[in-house]
Amino acid sequence: MEHIMKKAIDSLDADYAEIRLERAEQTVLTYMGPVLENIGTTFTIGGCIRVCVKGGWGVAAFNRPEKARESALDAIRMACLAAGDGTVLAPADMVTDTVRYDVSIDPTSVSLGEKEVLCRSYNDRMLHSEGIVTTAVNYRDTKKDVWLHTSEGTMLHQQKIHAGVSIMAVAKDGANVQRGRKSFGDTRGYETVMNREDDVDEVVRITRDLMKAPKVKGGVYTVILDPQLAGVFAHEAFGHLSEADFVYENPHAREMMKLGRRFGPDMLNIIDEGTRTGENGYVPYDDEGVQGGKTYLIRDGVLVGRLHSRETAGRMGEKPTGNSRAINASYRPIVRMTTTYIDSGNTPFEEMLQGISDGIYACGFLGGNTDLERFTFSSAYAYRIENGRITTPLRDVILSGNVFDTLHNISRIGNDRTLYGGLGGCGKGGQSPLPVSDGSPHIRVDNVLVG
Repeated sequence: MEHIMKKAIDSLDADYAEIRLERAEQTVLTYMGPVLENIGTTFTIGGCIRVCVKGGWGVAAFNRPEKARESALDAIRMACLAAGDGTVLAPADMVTDTVRYDVSIDPTSVSLGEKEVLCRSYNDRMLHSEGIVTTAVNYRDTKKDVWLHTSEGTMLHQQKIHAGVSIMAVAKDGANVQRGRKSFGDTRGYETVMNREDDVDEVVRITRDLMKAPKVKGGVYTVILDPQLAGVFAHEAFGHLSEADFVYENPHAREMMKLGRRFGPDMLNIIDEGTRTGENGYVPYDDEGVQGGKTYLIRDGVLVGRLHSRETAGRMGEKPTGNSRAINASYRPIVRMTTTYIDSGNTPFEEMLQGISDGIYACGFLGGNTDLERFTFSSAYAYRIENGRITTPLRDVILSGNVFDTLHNISRIGNDRTLYGGLGGCGKGGQSPLPVSDGSPHIRVDNVLVG
């Protein structure tokens, strides 16, 4: 591989060049109700050349390694057409390294038949539960070898492993249709998807609770977000605003995301960390060969950092953070999150409930959207809080507002931070799903608009 890569980009008349090669094995399995709809394993190989000439980029993908040099010449022609006022890349160390994930059970060592038996057991457990009319189970594992060589001398080989499963139960009574779901996935190996019977039972229980739950009455409430929903809020509503390509290209965002601006109380810390082993967002080195690290976005309530590629860091006079990532070797790397979370505070959950006479405990993530500082999120399920106690289930709980107002309105941060991966991932720039993790402790937010 090294010979092919060096031959492809060495002696190119460019300011910078890189080649990524990827060999991948992926298994997918899908149950819809009682029907096994999809099962199989695929093997792929391909790569991407990226070249920069005077600030203009050219990118060419290929699926036959012997075509790498030809793709490099195509990329340099495109880069010359896009050339501008000069190449600006923040400096990065030259790296020679091999990275392999340490897992107890490599998912590729487990037979397809064993995977089917496991998924069928989860599916049957839900399907045979009282009140459940249909189900869905989706399984996916991936093992990749990714090689990177740059014109600056970096030569990396990273092996990446992921396994995950999502489960969903559906109940129906006339026009009332409710769904409970959970998703698990990370880089810890096949053991992540094993022994999930208790989680399957909880999905069934949540689905049944939603069938009996009344719709929430719209209004302004004190809301406690569980660690999963708070983590999604940190990722979707704030993390994307911290990606430097978005900030650099958007004058309004540059003003809005000015370093040193206070965004919340002193106890608030939001972090993106690519070096948390086992998580979906574990990135020892990004796809430019920059070592992953821990980047404080908000520290003690103040905006102190953002996420960078080498180009955005160079153009903004800052340091690269190891956040230049591509969904696979057919795509160019862009600024992406890794493991993004709200750090722990010191409030026990029981204490967080105190003083709430009429509030909402919102759990899980069903869907939502963001538009700059505006957000709308639907919780997967929720409960009413009455006089400091969690009482009846609620459904159709939709939280909306301004992300900066919401951060300022955080009044308690729990001591129970939890991180989540999952089967899916993050989408941006036509690249989805990119494996990421997010999380948080429980957080209490005052004056939240609920619809």
